[in-house]
Amino acid sequence: MNGLAGLYQTSLALLTDLYQLTMAYAYWKSGTADHEATFYLHFRTNPFKSGYAVACGLGLAIDFIEQFRFADEDLTYLASLVGADERPLFEPAFLDALRRLRLTCDIDALPEGTPVFAQEPLVRVQGPILQAQLLETPLLNLINFQTLVATKSARICQAARGEPVLEFGARRAQGIDGALAATRAAYVGGCAATSNVLAGRWFGIPVRGTHAHSWVMSFDDELDSFRAYAEAMPNNCVFLVDTYDTLDGVRKAVEVGRWLRSQGHELAGVRLDSGDLAYLSIEARKILDAAGFERTSIVGSSDLDEYLIDSLKEQGAKINVWGVGTRLATAYDQPALGGVYKLSAVRSPGEPWRPCIKLSEHTSKTSTPGRLQVRRFEIGGECAGDLIYDLDLGCPAEAVLVDPLDAHRQKRIPADATHADLLAPIFRQGELVYQRPSLAESRDYAAAQLARFSPSVKRFVNAHEYPVGLEPELYALKNRLIRELRGLKS
Repeated sequence: MNGLAGLYQTSLALLTDLYQLTMAYAYWKSGTADHEATFYLHFRTNPFKSGYAVACGLGLAIDFIEQFRFADEDLTYLASLVGADERPLFEPAFLDALRRLRLTCDIDALPEGTPVFAQEPLVRVQGPILQAQLLETPLLNLINFQTLVATKSARICQAARGEPVLEFGARRAQGIDGALAATRAAYVGGCAATSNVLAGRWFGIPVRGTHAHSWVMSFDDELDSFRAYAEAMPNNCVFLVDTYDTLDGVRKAVEVGRWLRSQGHELAGVRLDSGDLAYLSIEARKILDAAGFERTSIVGSSDLDEYLIDSLKEQGAKINVWGVGTRLATAYDQPALGGVYKLSAVRSPGEPWRPCIKLSEHTSKTSTPGRLQVRRFEIGGECAGDLIYDLDLGCPAEAVLVDPLDAHRQKRIPADATHADLLAPIFRQGELVYQRPSLAESRDYAAAQLARFSPSVKRFVNAHEYPVGLEPELYALKNRLIRELRGLKS
C-alpha cells in the first residue's frame, strides 16, 4: 500500500488554516509553546440521521504525521506573508523553529472501521500545545470526509444485504483528492471494488469496470458493439444493455454470450443503468435464465443509495451487483460530517492537568473536559453502551452512563458485562507504535464490529439511539466548570 509521500511527493505541512500558524507563532512568542495540551476530535450529530458512524481516515493521518516537516519552500512562502501593516507576519527565528520542528505528541485513535457515535472522541492528541494545534486542520480534513463516506458505504452495503457493491464515483467526486479519499473510505465501509484505477493502484483495492454507452453508440448496430467488445475482452464481458431498448439489449447480450461460451468464456453480466430497475431486472433475469445463463449477474446502477436499494430489494428486483457512484462518493445527502477538534486539558511544566471546557448557547456544542477515553460494553456478544471517561478521574468498576445532554437519562451497565477501551495508542513521543492493518483487514473489521450492534441501531429511518454517556464524576466535573464559568453558585 502506498501513502501520501508517494502520491504527493512534496511537503504537506502547509495543509492547514492560517490561524493554526498564527496561534503557533503566538505560543512561541509568549513562551508557552512547550506547555502540554490535550485535544480530542469528535462530531456532534450522527451523519445521515443514522444511528452510528464508521471511523475512517486514520491510515492517511498516520502517513501525514510521520512525514510532517516544514520544507525550505514552505518556510520561504511563510516568510512572504504580511500583516495589515505590510510587515512580515512571522519573524525569522520562528521560521527557524518550524524548520527544526519534529512532532513529539502522544496520539490515540479509534482503529479504522470502528463504529462510533456523537460526542465520542475519534482521536486524542496530547503533547506540546504548539504541535497539537498544528495538527487540528489536517486531522479534521483526513478524518471527517472519510468517516462520512465510510458510514454511507456501510449503510449502502447493508441495504444490498450481502451482495457486492461497486464504488463508481470518481467522475462525480470533488476533485482528485475527493475521488481517492472517497474510494478508500467506501472500501473500508464495505464496498467490494472500485472503478477508480488510481485508487486501486495506491490502496490495493480491487478494480472493476466494463464499457459505456459511447462504445455502443460508436457502432451502427448494438449487437456488433457487443461482439467487438467480447472479441477484445472475452474475460470481462458485462454489457451495458440500456442504450436503446433494455430488454432487446439483454437478448443481444445473450446471443453474444452463446458465442463467448463456444470460445470457453462466460457472459459475466449485464448492466442496467436507467428505467424501472425492479421491472427490468426481473424481466432480464427471465431472459437470461431461459437461455441458460443463470449465473450471469445483473448489475444495477443509476443514482442508487441505501434507500433506493432497499426499496428495490423489497420490490423483488433481481439485481445482484450494485454500482453506486454519485450518492456515495459525494456523501450526497450530507456534504460534511461537522467534526471538531477541541482543547480539553492543559498543564504547565511540572503542574497537574487543568481541564478545559468550551461553552455554547447550544448544549450540544459545549465540549467535554479532561483527557478522554471511550469504554465499550458488551452483553451476550452485543454492544450495550459506551462510557466516556477521564483518564485522571478513572473508570469505576460499576459503570453508569450519564447522557451528556440530559442528566436524568442514565444507564447502569451490569457488572458482568465485558468491555474494551476503544482509543488505541498510535504514536508515543512522536514515534509510531501502532501496527497498521491492511485496508482489507479494516474492511473486515468494520463488518465484524457492525454485526455486534442491534439491528435497531442500524435502521435507515428512526434508528434507535445507542446509549453513550459520561462517567458520573466526569459529568459532575463538566457541570461544575460550566457553572463556574457562567458565574453561577454551586
